[in-house]
Amino acid sequence: MPRVLLIEDDPAVRRGVVLGLSRNGHETEAVGTGEDGLEALVAFKPDLVLLDLMLPGMNGLEVCRRVRGTSRVPIVILSARGDDIDVVVGLEAGADDYVVKPAGAAVIEARMRAVLRRVAPAQADTGPGTGPTRIGDLEIDRDALIVRKNGEELPLAPSELKLLLFLSAAPERTFSRQQLLEDVWEHSYYGDARLVDACVMRLRSKIEEDPRHPVYVQTVRGFGYRFGPLPA
Repeated sequence: MPRVLLIEDDPAVRRGVVLGLSRNGHETEAVGTGEDGLEALVAFKPDLVLLDLMLPGMNGLEVCRRVRGTSRVPIVILSARGDDIDVVVGLEAGADDYVVKPAGAAVIEARMRAVLRRVAPAQADTGPGTGPTRIGDLEIDRDALIVRKNGEELPLAPSELKLLLFLSAAPERTFSRQQLLEDVWEHSYYGDARLVDACVMRLRSKIEEDPRHPVYVQTVRGFGYRFGPLPA
């Protein structure tokens, strides 16, 4: 079972989440501040982070940015109702998904499983594993789950990696935001384009020469996104 780091200010929420995860066999470390969370990230070495946005001292958005600066560990935001702006900023800071509080253990567990599957996307979802493939300045290795640009490995978060693998497996095919939610985020029961748009923005900042004029992940106005075609 994956090791989970919970960074949550509310003691009652901490107890409830830890109890629910423990019943499902997860080893969980729970802390109440962002500063303690960053220390636990190094000492505990979690497979996934559950991150509250409303933390005393260092807030959750800053914690998310700092974690992303050094680690690709999956991050799931825990958000109170009405925190829409913070959720968007959190996704832009590098979070992979979010859960609206209050949420039951089953919902949190389902989101965790979906995010963790992005760490090792199935070949059926991301194209055949045929070794490194050169596409423009990018080298995509579907077997090793590594993407390089001009020979340098890119630090892609799980959602960024799976989105790139998914789109590049079907070049020039356009996918709607809802299709991407279902295939990449596995959100089949409701739509939230913020997840897709924030991830596209982060991915472009890493793979494109000019994110304002993308050549890899292109927008199809009024519909969604596609990979390429690259200019001749």
